[in-house]
Amino acid sequence: MDSLKFHRILLKLSGEALAGEDGFGIDPRRALDIAKRVRNIREIGVDVAIVIGAGNLWRGRVGLNQGMDQATADYMGMLATVMNALALMDALETLNGVTRVQAATEMRSVAEPYIRRRAIRHLEKGRVVIFGGGTGNPYFTTDTAAALRATEIGAEVLIKATKVDGVYDSDPEKNPNAKLFDRITYIDAINLRLKVMDTTALTLCMENKLPILVLNLWDETGLSRALRGEPIGTLVDDDE
Repeated sequence: MDSLKFHRILLKLSGEALAGEDGFGIDPRRALDIAKRVRNIREIGVDVAIVIGAGNLWRGRVGLNQGMDQATADYMGMLATVMNALALMDALETLNGVTRVQAATEMRSVAEPYIRRRAIRHLEKGRVVIFGGGTGNPYFTTDTAAALRATEIGAEVLIKATKVDGVYDSDPEKNPNAKLFDRITYIDAINLRLKVMDTTALTLCMENKLPILVLNLWDETGLSRALRGEPIGTLVDDDE
């Protein structure tokens, strides 16, 4: 009997997940650690697509604070996500995983162009697909890119992997009495400004009834337990 609750997922990672101890750059050991977690869930039969941010390499707001044009800053961030995607691809292939990087902006020497039907076909063949380049447009975050790609490939859940156990009503690092939500609606997450994802991403998930599961990436068994339907992290969905 199939024990999996979800068979196709979009995993959203922050760029900081690849960073070293100082929070910047790419640490191959961290990339390999993430790759092992992805391999483990791929081996139980889950189709895995990934969107990764760029905060470890470039923070657009730093450029904006220095007077940089926002579109330029955003395009630089898109390029940084492709660098992270390639690092994660290399780590997965070190573990004999089969993967493909697809970029929203054309760069054929290092990545396939994003083509929805090709991405789905890769997933059907058991390949891990890593989406780089955001949506290909400035003014949109990688959260929105994750919501968009998850919807396009027919993912059953968008998993946002963080460094905390789920969504809290305030910063748990600053407030020891912060409350952890087991479940919350899209609307409440937006109205309470809980920073689950940006408003555009949350709205896109809400309109397409795509659940969001927020959990701790560094919990060694967290991903596999979540995919089997065990209560873990915070589920963001409708109140139906």
